[in-house]
Amino acid sequence: MPSTTISNVRNTVRHYGPLVLTLDNLKSGLFYYVLLIYAIKAKRHLRARGITESLKDIQRWISQQIVRLVLRFPSTRQKVTSQMDKAKLDIENRLLPKGANVTRHLSLPSEGKTLEWILQEMDNMDTEMGGLADSWKQGKLSGAVYHGGDDLSQIIVAAYARYCVSNPLHPEVFPAIRKMEAEIVAMCLKMYRGPEGSAGAMTSGGTESIIMAVKTYRDWARDVKGIKEPEMIVPVTAHAAFDKGASYMGIKVNTIPVNSATRQVDIKHVKRAINPNTIMLVGSCINFPDGNQEDIEALAALAKKNNIGLHVDCCLGSFIVPFLEPSGLAKGDSKGRYRLKPFDFSVDGVTSISCDTHKYGFAPKGTSVIMYRTAELRRYQYYVNSTWPGGVYASPSISGSRPGALIAGCWAVMQHVGTEGYLKSCREIVTATRVIADAITDDIPELYVLGDPPASVVAFGSKHPNVDPLEVGDAMGKRGWHLNGLSSPKSVHIALTKLTVPLVDQFIEDLKDSVREAKVSPTGKGSMVAVYGLGNSSAVGPEMVGQLASAFLDAMYKA
Repeated sequence: MPSTTISNVRNTVRHYGPLVLTLDNLKSGLFYYVLLIYAIKAKRHLRARGITESLKDIQRWISQQIVRLVLRFPSTRQKVTSQMDKAKLDIENRLLPKGANVTRHLSLPSEGKTLEWILQEMDNMDTEMGGLADSWKQGKLSGAVYHGGDDLSQIIVAAYARYCVSNPLHPEVFPAIRKMEAEIVAMCLKMYRGPEGSAGAMTSGGTESIIMAVKTYRDWARDVKGIKEPEMIVPVTAHAAFDKGASYMGIKVNTIPVNSATRQVDIKHVKRAINPNTIMLVGSCINFPDGNQEDIEALAALAKKNNIGLHVDCCLGSFIVPFLEPSGLAKGDSKGRYRLKPFDFSVDGVTSISCDTHKYGFAPKGTSVIMYRTAELRRYQYYVNSTWPGGVYASPSISGSRPGALIAGCWAVMQHVGTEGYLKSCREIVTATRVIADAITDDIPELYVLGDPPASVVAFGSKHPNVDPLEVGDAMGKRGWHLNGLSSPKSVHIALTKLTVPLVDQFIEDLKDSVREAKVSPTGKGSMVAVYGLGNSSAVGPEMVGQLASAFLDAMYKA
Protein backbone atom coordinates (compact mmCIF):
# COMPACT_ATOMS: atom_id res chain seq x y z
CA MET A 1 0.00 0.00 0.00
CA PRO A 2 1.45 3.41 -0.90
CA SER A 3 2.78 5.40 2.01
CA THR A 4 0.47 8.28 1.20
CA THR A 5 -2.61 6.01 1.50
CA ILE A 6 -1.43 4.60 4.85
CA SER A 7 -0.87 8.12 6.05
CA ASN A 8 -4.38 9.11 4.99
CA VAL A 9 -5.92 6.14 6.82
CA ARG A 10 -3.99 6.98 9.97
CA ASN A 11 -5.10 10.58 9.76
CA THR A 12 -8.73 9.48 9.27
CA VAL A 13 -8.65 7.14 12.29
CA ARG A 14 -6.90 9.80 14.33
CA HIS A 15 -9.50 12.37 13.27
CA TYR A 16 -12.71 10.28 13.58
CA GLY A 17 -11.71 7.89 16.36
CA PRO A 18 -13.08 10.03 19.22
CA LEU A 19 -16.36 10.51 17.32
CA VAL A 20 -16.79 6.77 16.79
CA LEU A 21 -16.04 6.21 20.45
CA THR A 22 -18.58 8.87 21.40
CA LEU A 23 -21.30 7.25 19.26
CA ASP A 24 -20.59 3.89 20.86
CA ASN A 25 -20.84 5.49 24.25
CA LEU A 26 -24.12 7.12 23.30
CA LYS A 27 -25.52 3.78 22.15
CA SER A 28 -24.40 2.11 25.35
CA GLY A 29 -25.68 4.98 27.42
CA LEU A 30 -29.06 4.87 25.70
CA PHE A 31 -29.28 1.11 26.24
CA TYR A 32 -28.48 1.40 29.94
CA TYR A 33 -30.86 4.35 30.29
CA VAL A 34 -33.73 2.32 28.83
CA LEU A 35 -32.72 -0.61 31.03
CA LEU A 36 -32.71 1.68 34.07
CA ILE A 37 -36.17 3.03 33.23
CA TYR A 38 -37.61 -0.46 32.99
CA ALA A 39 -35.80 -1.50 36.16
CA ILE A 40 -37.34 1.45 38.02
CA LYS A 41 -40.79 0.57 36.66
CA ALA A 42 -40.33 -3.06 37.66
CA LYS A 43 -39.24 -2.04 41.16
CA ARG A 44 -42.25 0.27 41.54
CA HIS A 45 -44.56 -2.44 40.27
CA LEU A 46 -43.13 -4.94 42.76
CA ARG A 47 -43.49 -2.43 45.59
CA ALA A 48 -47.06 -1.66 44.57
CA ARG A 49 -48.26 -5.19 43.90
CA GLY A 50 -45.97 -7.21 46.14
CA ILE A 51 -44.27 -10.46 45.18
CA THR A 52 -47.38 -12.60 45.63
CA GLU A 53 -49.65 -10.39 43.54
CA SER A 54 -46.93 -9.91 40.92
CA LEU A 55 -46.60 -13.68 40.61
CA LYS A 56 -50.38 -13.88 40.25
CA ASP A 57 -50.16 -11.24 37.50
CA ILE A 58 -47.57 -13.36 35.70
CA GLN A 59 -49.71 -16.45 36.18
CA ARG A 60 -52.75 -14.65 34.74
CA TRP A 61 -50.71 -13.44 31.78
CA ILE A 62 -49.41 -16.95 31.10
CA SER A 63 -52.94 -18.33 31.42
CA GLN A 64 -54.20 -15.77 28.92
CA GLN A 65 -51.49 -16.73 26.45
CA ILE A 66 -52.28 -20.43 26.88
CA VAL A 67 -55.98 -19.75 26.37
CA ARG A 68 -55.25 -17.77 23.21
CA LEU A 69 -53.08 -20.61 21.95
CA VAL A 70 -55.67 -23.27 22.78
CA LEU A 71 -58.42 -21.24 21.13
CA ARG A 72 -56.57 -21.53 17.84
CA PHE A 73 -57.37 -25.25 17.71
CA PRO A 74 -60.53 -25.82 15.61
CA SER A 75 -62.09 -28.23 18.12
CA THR A 76 -61.63 -25.82 21.02
CA ARG A 77 -62.76 -22.84 19.00
CA GLN A 78 -65.91 -24.72 17.98
CA LYS A 79 -66.67 -25.62 21.61
CA VAL A 80 -66.11 -22.05 22.81
CA THR A 81 -68.21 -20.65 19.98
CA SER A 82 -71.05 -22.98 20.95
CA GLN A 83 -70.70 -21.93 24.58
CA MET A 84 -70.74 -18.24 23.69
CA ASP A 85 -73.72 -18.66 21.36
CA LYS A 86 -75.70 -20.18 24.24
CA ALA A 87 -74.67 -17.32 26.52
CA LYS A 88 -75.62 -14.72 23.91
CA LEU A 89 -78.98 -16.38 23.38
CA ASP A 90 -79.56 -16.37 27.14
CA ILE A 91 -78.82 -12.64 27.28
CA GLU A 92 -81.08 -11.86 24.33
CA ASN A 93 -83.90 -13.90 25.85
CA ARG A 94 -83.58 -11.83 29.02
CA LEU A 95 -83.47 -8.47 27.27
CA LEU A 96 -85.31 -8.69 23.96
CA PRO A 97 -89.08 -9.07 23.60
CA LYS A 98 -90.21 -11.78 21.21
CA GLY A 99 -93.50 -13.05 19.85
CA ALA A 100 -96.34 -12.13 17.53
CA ASN A 101 -97.49 -9.30 19.79
CA VAL A 102 -94.17 -7.45 19.51
CA THR A 103 -94.12 -4.46 17.17
CA ARG A 104 -90.77 -3.06 16.06
CA HIS A 105 -90.34 0.56 14.98
CA LEU A 106 -87.28 0.56 12.73
CA SER A 107 -88.05 3.63 10.61
CA LEU A 108 -89.86 6.91 11.03
CA PRO A 109 -93.64 6.76 10.57
CA SER A 110 -94.85 8.45 7.40
CA GLU A 111 -97.14 10.63 9.51
CA GLY A 112 -96.74 11.68 13.11
CA LYS A 113 -98.61 9.76 15.82
CA THR A 114 -100.98 11.22 18.39
CA LEU A 115 -100.23 11.43 22.11
CA GLU A 116 -102.87 8.78 22.77
CA TRP A 117 -101.21 6.38 20.33
CA ILE A 118 -97.76 7.03 21.82
CA LEU A 119 -98.93 6.37 25.38
CA GLN A 120 -100.72 3.21 24.30
CA GLU A 121 -97.62 1.96 22.50
CA MET A 122 -95.55 2.64 25.62
CA ASP A 123 -98.05 0.54 27.59
CA ASN A 124 -97.60 -2.22 25.04
CA MET A 125 -93.81 -2.06 25.34
CA ASP A 126 -94.07 -2.29 29.12
CA THR A 127 -95.97 -5.57 28.82
CA GLU A 128 -93.96 -7.16 26.00
CA MET A 129 -91.61 -8.81 28.51
CA GLY A 130 -94.40 -10.27 30.59
CA GLY A 131 -95.08 -7.26 32.76
CA LEU A 132 -91.56 -7.08 34.23
CA ALA A 133 -91.39 -3.32 33.69
CA ASP A 134 -93.10 -2.69 37.04
CA SER A 135 -91.41 -5.52 38.96
CA TRP A 136 -89.18 -3.04 40.78
CA LYS A 137 -92.24 -1.71 42.61
CA GLN A 138 -92.43 -4.98 44.55
CA GLY A 139 -89.32 -3.97 46.51
CA LYS A 140 -87.36 -7.13 45.70
CA LEU A 141 -84.73 -5.42 43.57
CA SER A 142 -81.23 -4.74 44.87
CA GLY A 143 -80.51 -1.04 44.35
CA ALA A 144 -81.05 0.10 40.74
CA VAL A 145 -84.30 2.00 41.43
CA TYR A 146 -84.08 4.44 44.32
CA HIS A 147 -87.74 5.36 44.48
CA GLY A 148 -88.64 8.08 46.96
CA GLY A 149 -92.39 7.68 46.60
CA ASP A 150 -95.15 8.63 44.17
CA ASP A 151 -95.32 12.16 45.57
CA LEU A 152 -91.69 12.73 44.59
CA SER A 153 -92.36 11.31 41.14
CA GLN A 154 -95.10 13.89 40.65
CA ILE A 155 -92.76 16.67 41.76
CA ILE A 156 -90.07 15.49 39.35
CA VAL A 157 -92.55 15.33 36.47
CA ALA A 158 -93.79 18.85 37.23
CA ALA A 159 -90.25 20.24 37.35
CA TYR A 160 -89.30 18.40 34.18
CA ALA A 161 -92.35 19.68 32.31
CA ARG A 162 -91.53 23.24 33.30
CA TYR A 163 -87.90 23.08 32.17
CA CYS A 164 -87.92 20.37 29.48
CA VAL A 165 -86.26 22.62 26.87
CA SER A 166 -83.67 24.14 29.21
CA ASN A 167 -79.93 23.73 28.76
CA PRO A 168 -77.36 24.95 31.33
CA LEU A 169 -74.95 25.54 28.45
CA HIS A 170 -76.91 28.79 28.01
CA PRO A 171 -77.18 30.33 31.51
CA GLU A 172 -78.25 33.69 30.12
CA VAL A 173 -81.31 32.02 28.58
CA PHE A 174 -82.06 29.74 31.55
CA PRO A 175 -80.87 31.64 34.64
CA ALA A 176 -83.06 29.59 37.00
CA ILE A 177 -81.31 26.37 35.95
CA ARG A 178 -77.91 27.92 36.61
CA LYS A 179 -79.09 29.01 40.06
CA MET A 180 -80.56 25.61 40.89
CA GLU A 181 -77.41 23.77 39.84
CA ALA A 182 -75.23 26.03 41.98
CA GLU A 183 -77.57 25.53 44.93
CA ILE A 184 -77.56 21.74 44.55
CA VAL A 185 -73.76 21.77 44.70
CA ALA A 186 -73.83 24.12 47.70
CA MET A 187 -76.29 21.89 49.58
CA CYS A 188 -74.15 18.81 48.95
CA LEU A 189 -71.01 20.63 50.07
CA LYS A 190 -72.83 21.53 53.27
CA MET A 191 -73.80 17.87 53.80
CA TYR A 192 -70.19 16.77 53.31
CA ARG A 193 -68.74 19.57 55.48
CA GLY A 194 -67.00 21.40 52.68
CA PRO A 195 -64.69 24.12 54.04
CA GLU A 196 -64.71 27.76 53.02
CA GLY A 197 -63.73 27.95 49.37
CA SER A 198 -64.82 24.41 48.50
CA ALA A 199 -66.51 23.93 45.13
CA GLY A 200 -68.16 21.39 42.88
CA ALA A 201 -70.15 20.64 39.75
CA MET A 202 -73.00 18.44 38.61
CA THR A 203 -72.55 15.48 36.28
CA SER A 204 -74.72 12.84 34.63
CA GLY A 205 -73.97 10.17 37.21
CA GLY A 206 -71.42 8.57 39.49
CA THR A 207 -69.26 7.28 36.66
CA GLU A 208 -68.88 10.74 35.14
CA SER A 209 -68.20 12.25 38.56
CA ILE A 210 -65.39 9.75 39.08
CA ILE A 211 -63.99 10.23 35.57
CA MET A 212 -63.98 13.99 36.16
CA ALA A 213 -62.02 13.50 39.39
CA VAL A 214 -59.49 11.30 37.59
CA LYS A 215 -59.12 13.90 34.83
CA THR A 216 -58.73 16.66 37.39
CA TYR A 217 -55.87 14.97 39.23
CA ARG A 218 -54.13 14.04 35.99
CA ASP A 219 -54.15 17.62 34.75
CA TRP A 220 -53.25 19.00 38.19
CA ALA A 221 -50.27 16.66 38.53
CA ARG A 222 -49.08 17.47 35.02
CA ASP A 223 -49.30 21.22 35.66
CA VAL A 224 -48.03 21.40 39.25
CA LYS A 225 -45.67 18.42 39.50
CA GLY A 226 -44.72 17.81 35.87
CA ILE A 227 -45.92 14.20 35.95
CA LYS A 228 -46.21 12.77 32.44
CA GLU A 229 -46.73 9.10 33.29
CA PRO A 230 -49.44 9.35 35.97
CA GLU A 231 -50.44 6.50 38.26
CA MET A 232 -53.28 6.10 40.74
CA ILE A 233 -53.77 3.75 43.67
CA VAL A 234 -57.15 2.08 43.95
CA PRO A 235 -58.55 -0.57 46.30
CA VAL A 236 -59.72 -3.65 44.44
CA THR A 237 -63.25 -2.98 45.75
CA ALA A 238 -63.40 0.57 44.33
CA HIS A 239 -65.91 1.20 41.57
CA ALA A 240 -64.98 0.12 38.05
CA ALA A 241 -65.43 3.75 36.94
CA PHE A 242 -61.92 4.46 38.26
CA ASP A 243 -60.48 1.89 35.86
CA LYS A 244 -62.69 3.30 33.13
CA GLY A 245 -61.49 6.85 33.79
CA ALA A 246 -57.87 5.71 33.93
CA SER A 247 -58.34 3.93 30.60
CA TYR A 248 -59.75 7.09 29.05
CA MET A 249 -57.08 9.36 30.57
CA GLY A 250 -54.02 7.18 30.01
CA ILE A 251 -53.30 6.54 33.68
CA LYS A 252 -51.76 3.41 35.17
CA VAL A 253 -53.87 1.84 37.92
CA ASN A 254 -52.18 0.15 40.86
CA THR A 255 -54.88 -2.05 42.37
CA ILE A 256 -54.44 -2.90 46.04
CA PRO A 257 -56.09 -5.93 47.70
CA VAL A 258 -58.32 -5.60 50.75
CA ASN A 259 -58.19 -7.46 54.03
CA SER A 260 -60.43 -10.53 53.77
CA ALA A 261 -61.93 -9.92 57.23
CA THR A 262 -62.35 -6.14 57.39
CA ARG A 263 -62.76 -5.64 53.62
CA GLN A 264 -60.59 -2.53 53.97
CA VAL A 265 -57.58 -1.78 51.82
CA ASP A 266 -54.17 -2.63 53.27
CA ILE A 267 -52.73 0.77 54.26
CA LYS A 268 -49.14 -0.52 54.42
CA HIS A 269 -49.57 -1.86 50.90
CA VAL A 270 -50.89 1.51 49.74
CA LYS A 271 -47.90 3.23 51.32
CA ARG A 272 -45.50 0.93 49.45
CA ALA A 273 -47.30 1.59 46.18
CA ILE A 274 -46.86 5.38 46.28
CA ASN A 275 -44.12 6.60 43.96
CA PRO A 276 -43.12 9.89 42.26
CA ASN A 277 -45.71 9.30 39.50
CA THR A 278 -48.64 8.77 41.88
CA ILE A 279 -51.28 11.46 41.43
CA MET A 280 -54.14 10.24 43.63
CA LEU A 281 -55.44 7.70 46.13
CA VAL A 282 -58.99 6.38 46.23
CA GLY A 283 -61.23 5.40 49.13
CA SER A 284 -64.90 4.39 49.19
CA CYS A 285 -67.65 5.21 51.63
CA ILE A 286 -69.31 2.90 50.86
CA ASN A 287 -68.04 0.54 48.16
CA PHE A 288 -70.36 -1.22 45.73
CA PRO A 289 -69.36 -4.89 46.18
CA ASP A 290 -69.84 -5.35 49.92
CA GLY A 291 -70.91 -1.97 51.31
CA ASN A 292 -67.87 -1.37 53.51
CA GLN A 293 -65.88 1.84 53.90
CA GLU A 294 -62.15 2.40 53.74
CA ASP A 295 -60.03 3.86 56.54
CA ILE A 296 -60.31 7.34 55.08
CA GLU A 297 -58.30 8.99 57.86
CA ALA A 298 -55.31 6.73 57.19
CA LEU A 299 -55.53 7.26 53.44
CA ALA A 300 -55.84 11.02 53.96
CA ALA A 301 -52.69 11.08 56.08
CA LEU A 302 -50.78 9.31 53.30
CA ALA A 303 -52.19 11.64 50.65
CA LYS A 304 -51.26 14.76 52.58
CA LYS A 305 -47.77 13.51 53.42
CA ASN A 306 -47.07 12.80 49.74
CA ASN A 307 -48.86 15.90 48.37
CA ILE A 308 -51.29 13.89 46.25
CA GLY A 309 -55.06 13.83 45.95
CA LEU A 310 -57.48 11.63 47.86
CA HIS A 311 -60.84 11.04 46.26
CA VAL A 312 -63.58 9.59 48.44
CA ASP A 313 -66.28 7.87 46.41
CA CYS A 314 -69.60 8.38 48.18
CA CYS A 315 -71.75 7.79 45.11
CA LEU A 316 -73.50 4.84 46.75
CA GLY A 317 -73.33 6.26 50.27
CA SER A 318 -74.76 9.51 48.84
CA PHE A 319 -77.58 10.73 51.09
CA ILE A 320 -77.11 7.92 53.63
CA VAL A 321 -73.62 8.34 55.09
CA PRO A 322 -73.88 12.10 55.82
CA PHE A 323 -77.04 11.43 57.85
CA LEU A 324 -75.78 8.48 59.90
CA GLU A 325 -74.27 10.71 62.59
CA PRO A 326 -77.28 13.02 63.08
CA SER A 327 -79.58 9.99 63.02
CA GLY A 328 -77.64 8.38 65.87
CA LEU A 329 -76.53 5.38 63.79
CA ALA A 330 -72.89 6.28 63.12
CA LYS A 331 -71.63 4.67 66.35
CA GLY A 332 -72.98 1.27 65.34
CA ASP A 333 -74.69 -1.24 67.59
CA SER A 334 -74.07 -2.35 71.19
CA LYS A 335 -71.55 -4.93 69.97
CA GLY A 336 -69.47 -2.30 68.20
CA ARG A 337 -70.53 -3.41 64.74
CA TYR A 338 -71.47 -1.18 61.81
CA ARG A 339 -69.60 1.89 63.06
CA LEU A 340 -69.05 4.69 60.54
CA LYS A 341 -65.63 6.33 60.62
CA PRO A 342 -64.91 9.93 59.46
CA PHE A 343 -65.00 10.21 55.69
CA ASP A 344 -65.87 13.74 54.52
CA PHE A 345 -64.04 17.07 54.13
CA SER A 346 -63.65 17.28 57.91
CA VAL A 347 -60.82 14.79 57.38
CA ASP A 348 -57.68 16.75 56.51
CA GLY A 349 -56.29 15.30 53.30
CA VAL A 350 -59.59 14.51 51.60
CA THR A 351 -59.48 16.61 48.43
CA SER A 352 -62.56 15.48 46.49
CA ILE A 353 -65.81 13.57 47.00
CA SER A 354 -68.38 12.14 44.57
CA CYS A 355 -72.04 11.85 45.58
CA ASP A 356 -74.97 10.52 43.56
CA THR A 357 -78.08 12.61 44.10
CA HIS A 358 -80.01 10.08 42.00
CA LYS A 359 -79.52 7.27 44.51
CA TYR A 360 -80.59 7.87 48.11
CA GLY A 361 -81.20 11.53 47.28
CA PHE A 362 -84.18 10.24 45.22
CA ALA A 363 -83.46 12.73 42.41
CA PRO A 364 -84.15 11.74 38.79
CA LYS A 365 -81.63 9.43 37.15
CA GLY A 366 -78.82 11.29 35.47
CA THR A 367 -77.75 13.56 38.34
CA SER A 368 -74.62 13.41 40.48
CA VAL A 369 -72.25 15.86 42.16
CA ILE A 370 -68.45 16.00 42.23
CA MET A 371 -67.00 18.17 45.02
CA TYR A 372 -63.51 19.59 45.59
CA ARG A 373 -61.82 21.05 48.64
CA THR A 374 -60.84 24.15 46.63
CA ALA A 375 -62.19 25.97 43.60
CA GLU A 376 -58.63 26.06 42.27
CA LEU A 377 -58.58 22.27 42.07
CA ARG A 378 -61.96 22.24 40.33
CA ARG A 379 -60.54 24.31 37.48
CA TYR A 380 -58.49 21.32 36.35
CA GLN A 381 -61.79 19.58 35.63
CA TYR A 382 -62.82 22.20 33.08
CA TYR A 383 -62.23 22.06 29.35
CA VAL A 384 -61.55 25.43 27.72
CA ASN A 385 -60.80 26.13 24.05
CA SER A 386 -60.15 29.81 23.38
CA THR A 387 -59.04 29.45 19.73
CA TRP A 388 -62.05 27.65 18.23
CA PRO A 389 -63.48 29.56 15.22
CA GLY A 390 -66.94 29.11 16.72
CA GLY A 391 -65.98 31.23 19.72
CA VAL A 392 -64.63 30.48 23.16
CA TYR A 393 -65.80 27.00 24.19
CA ALA A 394 -65.85 26.09 27.86
CA SER A 395 -67.60 23.27 29.69
CA PRO A 396 -67.32 22.04 33.29
CA SER A 397 -67.63 18.33 32.50
CA ILE A 398 -67.69 15.87 29.61
CA SER A 399 -71.03 16.99 28.20
CA GLY A 400 -71.62 20.25 26.39
CA SER A 401 -75.38 20.52 26.27
CA ARG A 402 -77.05 19.04 29.34
CA PRO A 403 -80.70 18.49 30.30
CA GLY A 404 -81.63 21.34 32.60
CA ALA A 405 -84.85 19.51 33.40
CA LEU A 406 -82.89 16.91 35.38
CA ILE A 407 -81.25 19.67 37.39
CA ALA A 408 -84.66 21.17 38.09
CA GLY A 409 -86.01 17.78 39.14
CA CYS A 410 -83.05 17.21 41.46
CA TRP A 411 -83.39 20.65 43.06
CA ALA A 412 -87.14 20.18 43.53
CA VAL A 413 -86.70 16.79 45.23
CA MET A 414 -84.04 18.08 47.62
CA GLN A 415 -86.25 21.01 48.57
CA HIS A 416 -89.26 18.75 49.11
CA VAL A 417 -87.55 16.02 51.16
CA GLY A 418 -85.36 18.27 53.28
CA THR A 419 -83.09 17.30 56.16
CA GLU A 420 -85.83 15.61 58.20
CA GLY A 421 -86.96 13.54 55.24
CA TYR A 422 -83.45 12.30 54.52
CA LEU A 423 -82.88 11.54 58.21
CA LYS A 424 -86.05 9.46 58.23
CA SER A 425 -85.15 7.48 55.12
CA CYS A 426 -81.61 6.96 56.46
CA ARG A 427 -82.93 5.52 59.73
CA GLU A 428 -85.39 3.23 57.96
CA ILE A 429 -83.00 1.89 55.34
CA VAL A 430 -79.94 1.45 57.56
CA THR A 431 -81.93 -0.12 60.40
CA ALA A 432 -83.41 -2.62 57.94
CA THR A 433 -79.95 -3.37 56.54
CA ARG A 434 -78.59 -4.12 59.99
CA VAL A 435 -81.54 -6.39 60.78
CA ILE A 436 -80.61 -8.48 57.73
CA ALA A 437 -76.91 -8.46 58.62
CA ASP A 438 -77.70 -9.53 62.20
CA ALA A 439 -79.94 -12.34 60.95
CA ILE A 440 -77.23 -13.67 58.64
CA THR A 441 -74.63 -13.56 61.42
CA ASP A 442 -76.81 -14.93 64.22
CA ASP A 443 -79.37 -17.19 62.53
CA ILE A 444 -77.84 -18.57 59.32
CA PRO A 445 -74.67 -20.47 60.25
CA GLU A 446 -73.90 -21.42 56.64
CA LEU A 447 -73.38 -17.78 55.65
CA TYR A 448 -71.25 -14.88 56.83
CA VAL A 449 -71.39 -11.12 56.31
CA LEU A 450 -68.49 -9.59 54.40
CA GLY A 451 -66.78 -7.04 56.62
CA ASP A 452 -68.67 -4.64 58.84
CA PRO A 453 -71.01 -2.65 56.55
CA PRO A 454 -72.15 0.63 58.16
CA ALA A 455 -74.85 1.75 55.74
CA SER A 456 -77.28 0.30 53.20
CA VAL A 457 -75.55 -2.69 51.59
CA VAL A 458 -74.96 -6.15 53.01
CA ALA A 459 -73.06 -8.91 51.20
CA PHE A 460 -72.92 -12.55 52.23
CA GLY A 461 -70.58 -15.40 51.40
CA SER A 462 -70.64 -19.05 52.39
CA LYS A 463 -68.65 -20.81 55.10
CA HIS A 464 -70.27 -24.17 54.39
CA PRO A 465 -68.53 -26.42 51.83
CA ASN A 466 -71.82 -27.55 50.28
CA VAL A 467 -73.45 -24.12 50.01
CA ASP A 468 -72.56 -22.02 46.98
CA PRO A 469 -73.61 -18.40 47.61
CA LEU A 470 -74.42 -17.92 43.94
CA GLU A 471 -76.74 -20.91 44.09
CA VAL A 472 -78.36 -19.25 47.09
CA GLY A 473 -78.74 -16.17 44.90
CA ASP A 474 -80.32 -18.31 42.19
CA ALA A 475 -82.76 -19.73 44.73
CA MET A 476 -83.62 -16.21 45.89
CA GLY A 477 -84.29 -15.39 42.25
CA LYS A 478 -86.93 -18.12 42.14
CA ARG A 479 -88.59 -16.34 45.04
CA GLY A 480 -88.72 -13.06 43.15
CA TRP A 481 -85.57 -11.39 44.49
CA HIS A 482 -83.14 -9.73 42.09
CA LEU A 483 -79.78 -9.67 43.88
CA ASN A 484 -76.24 -8.96 42.70
CA GLY A 485 -73.75 -11.78 42.23
CA LEU A 486 -70.16 -10.88 43.13
CA SER A 487 -66.70 -12.36 42.73
CA SER A 488 -63.52 -12.32 44.84
CA PRO A 489 -64.84 -13.75 47.02
CA LYS A 490 -67.84 -15.48 45.52
CA SER A 491 -70.78 -13.78 47.22
CA VAL A 492 -74.13 -12.03 46.83
CA HIS A 493 -75.27 -8.61 48.00
CA ILE A 494 -78.41 -6.58 48.40
CA ALA A 495 -78.51 -2.79 48.37
CA LEU A 496 -81.61 -1.85 50.32
CA THR A 497 -83.96 0.93 49.24
CA LYS A 498 -87.10 2.42 50.73
CA LEU A 499 -89.10 -0.19 48.82
CA THR A 500 -87.18 -3.03 50.49
CA VAL A 501 -87.74 -1.87 54.07
CA PRO A 502 -91.23 -3.42 54.53
CA LEU A 503 -89.97 -6.76 53.17
CA VAL A 504 -87.07 -7.37 55.55
CA ASP A 505 -88.72 -10.27 57.40
CA GLN A 506 -89.72 -11.90 54.12
CA PHE A 507 -86.17 -11.48 52.81
CA ILE A 508 -84.73 -13.24 55.86
CA GLU A 509 -87.19 -16.15 55.64
CA ASP A 510 -86.61 -16.51 51.90
CA LEU A 511 -82.86 -16.44 52.48
CA LYS A 512 -83.10 -19.23 55.07
CA ASP A 513 -85.20 -21.31 52.68
CA SER A 514 -82.80 -20.62 49.82
CA VAL A 515 -79.82 -21.75 51.89
CA ARG A 516 -81.63 -24.99 52.77
CA GLU A 517 -82.45 -25.54 49.10
CA ALA A 518 -78.90 -24.91 47.95
CA LYS A 519 -77.57 -27.15 50.71
CA VAL A 520 -79.91 -30.09 50.11
CA SER A 521 -80.02 -29.96 46.32
CA PRO A 522 -76.83 -28.39 44.96
CA THR A 523 -76.97 -27.98 41.20
CA GLY A 524 -73.32 -27.21 40.57
CA LYS A 525 -74.44 -24.36 38.31
CA GLY A 526 -74.01 -21.50 40.72
CA SER A 527 -70.83 -20.20 39.10
CA MET A 528 -72.80 -17.77 36.99
CA VAL A 529 -71.09 -14.71 35.63
CA ALA A 530 -71.98 -11.43 37.29
CA VAL A 531 -72.47 -8.75 34.64
CA TYR A 532 -72.98 -5.29 36.07
CA GLY A 533 -76.48 -4.14 35.14
CA LEU A 534 -77.70 -7.61 34.13
CA GLY A 535 -77.32 -9.80 37.20
CA ASN A 536 -76.43 -13.42 36.58
CA SER A 537 -76.23 -14.93 33.12
CA SER A 538 -75.18 -18.26 31.64
CA ALA A 539 -72.08 -19.96 32.99
CA VAL A 540 -69.10 -19.41 30.71
CA GLY A 541 -65.40 -19.88 31.11
CA PRO A 542 -63.73 -16.99 32.97
CA GLU A 543 -61.52 -16.20 29.97
CA MET A 544 -64.66 -15.41 27.96
CA VAL A 545 -66.22 -12.99 30.44
CA GLY A 546 -65.05 -9.97 28.46
CA GLN A 547 -66.67 -11.29 25.31
CA LEU A 548 -69.85 -12.02 27.24
CA ALA A 549 -69.95 -8.45 28.55
CA SER A 550 -69.55 -7.14 25.00
CA ALA A 551 -72.35 -9.44 23.87
CA PHE A 552 -74.53 -7.95 26.58
CA LEU A 553 -73.82 -4.44 25.29
CA ASP A 554 -74.49 -5.56 21.71
CA ALA A 555 -77.86 -6.92 22.78
CA MET A 556 -78.75 -3.58 24.36
CA TYR A 557 -78.78 -2.02 20.89
CA LYS A 558 -80.63 -4.79 19.09
CA ALA A 559 -83.96 -3.36 17.92
